[in-house]
Amino acid sequence: MGSEVKVVKSVCRMCHGGCGVLIDVKDGEVVKVEGDPESPISHGTLCGKGLASAQLVNSPLRLKHPLKRIGTRGKGRFQKIGWSEALDIVAGRLKETKQKYGAESVVFAHGTNRDYLHFVHRLANVFGSPNVTSPGYVCYYPRVGASIITCGGFPICDYDHDPSCVVVWGCNPVITNPDEYKAVKLCKVLNRGAKLVVIDPRLTRLASRADLWLQLRPGTDSALALGILNVIIREELYDEEFVQKWTYGFDKLAQRIEKYPPEKVEEITWVPASKIRMAARQYAEVKPACIHWGVKIEQNLNCTSTIRSLIALMTITGNLDTPGGNVLYPSPPVARFTEFMLTDRLSPEQRRKRLGGDEYKLASMGSVVPPMLVCQAILEEDPYPVKVMVVFGSNPLLTWPNAKKVREALMKLEFLVVADLFMTPTAQLADVVLPVASWLEYNDVAAYFFRGGYVLARCKAVEVEECWSDHKIINELGKKLGYEEYFWEDVDQYLDYLLKPSGMTWEELKEKGILQAPMEYKKHRKKGFSTPSRKVELYSTILESWGYDPLPSYVEPPESPISRPDLAAKYPLILTTGGRSPVFFHSEFRQIPWLREVHQYPMVEVHPETAKKHGIHDGDWVFIETPRGRIKQEAKLTIGIHPRVVHAQHAWWYPEKAASGYGWSESNVNILTDNNPPFDPCVGASNLVALLCKIYKAEEGKA
Repeated sequence: MGSEVKVVKSVCRMCHGGCGVLIDVKDGEVVKVEGDPESPISHGTLCGKGLASAQLVNSPLRLKHPLKRIGTRGKGRFQKIGWSEALDIVAGRLKETKQKYGAESVVFAHGTNRDYLHFVHRLANVFGSPNVTSPGYVCYYPRVGASIITCGGFPICDYDHDPSCVVVWGCNPVITNPDEYKAVKLCKVLNRGAKLVVIDPRLTRLASRADLWLQLRPGTDSALALGILNVIIREELYDEEFVQKWTYGFDKLAQRIEKYPPEKVEEITWVPASKIRMAARQYAEVKPACIHWGVKIEQNLNCTSTIRSLIALMTITGNLDTPGGNVLYPSPPVARFTEFMLTDRLSPEQRRKRLGGDEYKLASMGSVVPPMLVCQAILEEDPYPVKVMVVFGSNPLLTWPNAKKVREALMKLEFLVVADLFMTPTAQLADVVLPVASWLEYNDVAAYFFRGGYVLARCKAVEVEECWSDHKIINELGKKLGYEEYFWEDVDQYLDYLLKPSGMTWEELKEKGILQAPMEYKKHRKKGFSTPSRKVELYSTILESWGYDPLPSYVEPPESPISRPDLAAKYPLILTTGGRSPVFFHSEFRQIPWLREVHQYPMVEVHPETAKKHGIHDGDWVFIETPRGRIKQEAKLTIGIHPRVVHAQHAWWYPEKAASGYGWSESNVNILTDNNPPFDPCVGASNLVALLCKIYKAEEGKA
């Protein structure tokens, strides 16, 4: 008779995380992962990534020992070493570099908003480096930062109180991070009859269900938002009482939007003026209403203006901080991020050295360094040399813009450390590679500070050889560097520290499963909004004090048929990038058999009319070319994209091609993207969604 199956109740982390799971463990191995029906977040649902978690933890391709490079960088030759030696090497090189060039010459990097990012900042701050880089400058942080300076919090759709109208803008939540904004509840709201407006260049699954789909030209979101504001203000559809009591600068905003009548916005965005008016009236008149925004509004030089325009829409219609609208969730009673990160340990002198700190002040407010500035400091030693990079859970060669330039920078580093679950194109260039535990292999407080005011218990199910959690790696490295007073004897002790303000211990949270702050609506009536004026700042006093435009505006993308007609003659199509597959998370999971079977190769969406002009058929491999280079992806013909637009998937590499650098440049859309200015003036966001390209058939076939 076989051994019994143990069921561990936990929280998935195959994407941003939050879906409740039940993990079946037998003989020390994960045999099955399924949705937890008792989860208040996902209600028993689970996507393909979560269901394939057992293949992740049990993959024969997992890194299971620390590795030290031997031979030439990039050749992929390593030898196994122990953890003590690995940490000695890393700590030694960090100390040497700090002594020789200063702590600022060491850059710490992390991937997309992982639960350990506060640990990375803690280590960087006590070490003395002001430079922590991540995808945050084009992913999530701009919304957080711009929201905080505008309305004092981060507005999220309140699906718990049945909005009557939902506007989904630059997002496809049933595919991307369904846990984050409670996609299950979104679908229930729609099934009960809520009106749906979708704003997206592509006919997504949600767009096909929408009452109104606005198919805008990529990169013109800010103009469209200003056009909708124009209609609402001109037709006096706004909430006059709320505007008078709780906004600052409405009159100045009203003057600014006069530049954006629907007919002019139609010329810019390709959205008919009649649809702009319909969307404005529906959002303003059907109450309550919420705006569900996504990352695509952040990946262009109008990033901050778009976000602030959308907050203005929420505000002037009275849909902010109210049930069924966009609400400001309270933080749960746990250690504050800024306190945990020990921001006070970074001296003012070092803080002033942050790359881009003087220029991109909104990014600097969140300690976010745009990656292109890191590359510049490595390659040009401007404003000073960067010599070392320590990377946790990130694959810059696939996820940073202008991948050729990124590789050049990584090759020039004196020392590169990568901590990951698998060997990746970036890890293959490292001097030391550290094997990381998956989410099934450690305990953690899964923190959702801006996503509903709750934290969840992620519970360890198994152990895998010498794999350590990122938390443990950073904790032990911190002690090796001589900062024992700021770290813990055992990394699990930090869980009790994190929970101390709640009065709970880790064991108690583990038993309870969830900790949530009590929700309160219309908080502004008691204490106003957390801004300098105590109102929603449609005209931002903070941006004004920093020397930026205090009102939202629209600037034409630097590479478009309008701004560069000369370039458009050679590259006549508009390229938008970044659409995700439901079975991958950015550059992750392409070595998981179940997931790769579902989605074997990258796809570029092309309109049938465009494909016919170029002799391309559905399933053909095509080259996509921009002034930076060319890649190839498999053509998917669809009428759900404009004939003048193509959409290429991002972060593609081939784990089966180890000998050729994992095919890092074959289908990687960041070969095509640019890391040159102009960027968003406040956060430094790159232009990733509106580039000029051409396509043609690749006769040699598959990558």
